[in-house]
Amino acid sequence: MITIKLPENLKEMVGAAVSHYWNTRLSQQQKQQESGKVDYGLRGAVTGGAQMDGFIELFTRLITSTGLNANFVQRKGSLELPGYFRPTKEWDLLVVKEGKLIAAIEAKSQVGPSFGNNFNNRTEEAMGSALDLWTAYREGAFHTSPQPFLGYFFMLEDCQSSQRPVRVKEPHFRVFPEFKGASYMKRYELFCRKLVLERHYTASAFISSDRDNGPDGFFSTPSEDLSVKNFAYALIAHVGGFISR
Repeated sequence: MITIKLPENLKEMVGAAVSHYWNTRLSQQQKQQESGKVDYGLRGAVTGGAQMDGFIELFTRLITSTGLNANFVQRKGSLELPGYFRPTKEWDLLVVKEGKLIAAIEAKSQVGPSFGNNFNNRTEEAMGSALDLWTAYREGAFHTSPQPFLGYFFMLEDCQSSQRPVRVKEPHFRVFPEFKGASYMKRYELFCRKLVLERHYTASAFISSDRDNGPDGFFSTPSEDLSVKNFAYALIAHVGGFISR
C-alpha cells in the first residue's frame, strides 16, 4: 500500500515558485528595456523562458519525494514525445523509467493584457496536446508503458481584466450557461476542471497571482478541487506506484 505524504511546507514551496516566476519575468522586462529595443506587448517577458522553472522544480521535488531516482526525471532537453497527428511534442517535464513513460506535465501561464486571444490559444493547445498523446499511446508509441500520468498546471494573472465579466456572442446557438458573463478567471477555472472531468488530463491545478504581491510569493487558489495540493496527491500516488517495479 502506498503512503502518500505531502511536504509540510507545500504552500511555501508553491509561493517560492510564484516568486521566481514574477521576479524572472520582471528581470527579463528590465533587460529588454535596457537593450533599447521596442517590445510591443512585452513579448520578451513571455518568450524569454525560465519563468516556469520554479514550478518545474516543485514538481520534480514532489516526484523524487516518492523515492524515485531523479535520473528518471527529464526537465531540460530530451523532452520530446512522439505524437500521432504530428511527429513530436515537447513537454515541460517527463518521467521516463526503463523505457516506460510514467508522467508528462505541461506548465503554462498567462499575464495580461491580451486575455481573449491567448485564452483561445491556450485551450486549443492543451486539448490538442492531450488528444495527440493519448492517440499515440493507443497506437503503441510508448511501447509497453502503462497509462501515464498527464498533468496540466496553469497560473493566471489576477487583475481587473482577468476578473471582469466577458460577454459572449450567440448569433446562431446558445452557449453553455456557465460561460455567460464568466470572466477569464472563471473561464480558466472551468477549462482546467473540464480537462479532468473529460479525462483528457489525469489532474489539473489552477492558481492566480497579481503582479504587485506575486514577487513576494503570494497566490490564490480559485477553486479547491484545482489546488496544487490535490494535484500533488494525484502525482505522488501515480509515481509512487512505480518505485518497486
